[in-house]
Amino acid sequence: MPPELQKLLRETSRSFYLTVRILPGSVRSQIGLAYLLARATDTVADTGWVPVAVRLQALAGLRRRILGQSRKAVDFSSILAATPTSRGVSLDAERRLLLRVEEAVGLMERCNSEDLELIRRVLDVITGGQELDLERFETGEPGLLRALATSDALEDYTYRVAGCVGEFWTQLTRRRVFPQAIIDDAAFLEDGVRFGKGLQYVNILRDLPRDLAAGRCYVPSDALTKLGMTPKDLQNPASEPAFRPLYDSLLEHALGHLRAGWRYTNQIPRGQLRLRLACAWPVLLGVRTIAKLRREAVLDPTRRIKVTRPEVRSVLFGTVARLPFREAWERQFDAALL
Repeated sequence: MPPELQKLLRETSRSFYLTVRILPGSVRSQIGLAYLLARATDTVADTGWVPVAVRLQALAGLRRRILGQSRKAVDFSSILAATPTSRGVSLDAERRLLLRVEEAVGLMERCNSEDLELIRRVLDVITGGQELDLERFETGEPGLLRALATSDALEDYTYRVAGCVGEFWTQLTRRRVFPQAIIDDAAFLEDGVRFGKGLQYVNILRDLPRDLAAGRCYVPSDALTKLGMTPKDLQNPASEPAFRPLYDSLLEHALGHLRAGWRYTNQIPRGQLRLRLACAWPVLLGVRTIAKLRREAVLDPTRRIKVTRPEVRSVLFGTVARLPFREAWERQFDAALL
């Protein structure tokens, strides 16, 4: 990957960049490119100061370009013109990424046919989910707080934005990194999907106040109705005692998905040290986040609950130190909950 795109990868996701850097060389470029293009589509979808119709049009154009259905470069001028230029390093990097999308698409198209098909498939699912999210939450009456209708809708959403990434990751690394290993592929793929979904559940549960402020409630309305609550109730921190049983059940659901992710990690052949670390880090950081969310006030919009940098370093160095020791390695998941 060219230096400028590597820099953009680092600036648009510092945590994921650590994962990409540790990956085996045979999959590092493909996963990095897929992430950058997904980040570009996410930037288009999330540029809230641009009318939703303009974003949907640009997103559809980028989707066609990625899928090879169009050779025409997407015009991002209306989005770039409306985007503030001094909102921090990450946003500036996202602006530069849109300007270099064609370079990323060109690199993607030079991948071999099997890798290209996988990259296109996952990005097709992701962009389809982003379009659905825009239509669901940002069309119609402005300023209205909307919620997902059912638990099935939540499960579908987490697949579209993250579970499909676990699927892509599994299919790519299985073929590229350890094709000869004897593994139950169906179970392994299912755990890979659950791995991705679990990480997205953690994001949803951690970012609940921020999403509510943006008019988005990912807590299913049918579950809230059973408690005699509405999505608007969640904007009041005083509602937490009534909401907490449902929230805790969602945390346990997320934890179940991450436990599948830990099982997935331990199915990777022990000799694949880089890939084991690349999977262990997000699982264990997700579990640590769940441990914090169990204890903290989660409806308070003034609080930002996240794993600290020293805790991140502890996970990174701790996993490396425990790699040679099977029992110490496997105990890390439960230890992260304490």
